[in-house]
Amino acid sequence: MAESNGKGAVASVTASMMLHGRVAIVTGGAGGIGSAVSKHLASLGARVAVAYVGDPAPAQKLVTDINAAHGADGPPRAIAVETDVSDAAQVHALFDAAVAAFGGELHILVTAAAVLDASYPTLAETSEASYDAMFGANARGTFLCLREAANRLARDGRGRIVTFSSSVVGSLRPWYAAYAASKAAVETMTRILARELRGTGITANAVAPGSTATPMFYDGKTEEEAERYIAGTPLGRLGMPEDIAPLVGFLASDAGGWVNAQVLRCNGGAV
Repeated sequence: MAESNGKGAVASVTASMMLHGRVAIVTGGAGGIGSAVSKHLASLGARVAVAYVGDPAPAQKLVTDINAAHGADGPPRAIAVETDVSDAAQVHALFDAAVAAFGGELHILVTAAAVLDASYPTLAETSEASYDAMFGANARGTFLCLREAANRLARDGRGRIVTFSSSVVGSLRPWYAAYAASKAAVETMTRILARELRGTGITANAVAPGSTATPMFYDGKTEEEAERYIAGTPLGRLGMPEDIAPLVGFLASDAGGWVNAQVLRCNGGAV
């Protein structure tokens, strides 16, 4: 048997991580983690529909930067689509917009859109409006996107769904009751959907980040409170969006095709 220097294996793994010819939708795609995911998927060759809500400027800048980095003269690598993920018609229109812009099939869905009440109320203090906002974006929004993806993603072995949970699920951390419950719903829907999609070639997994240096993390916290979170992490720092994006890229690729119905905790060992 001929000996191998291992270079072929490395090249094979690298090729299996690439996403050339694939179309991805990233909800919350201009947010803290979502923007890193959008850029990373584009760097692997995917064409990305960046779904956002509210101020269009961050999404437009992100799309401009992605397209400039990957050949402004060619077909667009990314588009921005305003989408309230809690609205079924807008979610359907998002998928239509991705097909219209990039043609062909849809391959990847990443649901990074999320809402957190930065006043951190106890359950007894949580208002119905706060509860509805978190469940509307986090649970209902994910449900609507999953339903659309289950019916529209390619069934040729390249279909990938990556949802976002949180490491607060199961930690019983005070002040996160409604948020953690909405993310627990995400985990349950994702794992059940993976089983319902048996035979389609579509995988479905959830990523559960820990405390990550994003505007959502810092919102409502004093500097001292943020420092306490950092001090409690085994690696002595917050996660960065760029720590999370490669895991999503792996799950979206052929290299991650045997990972299915899992919740991957990505938190530096904090939970």
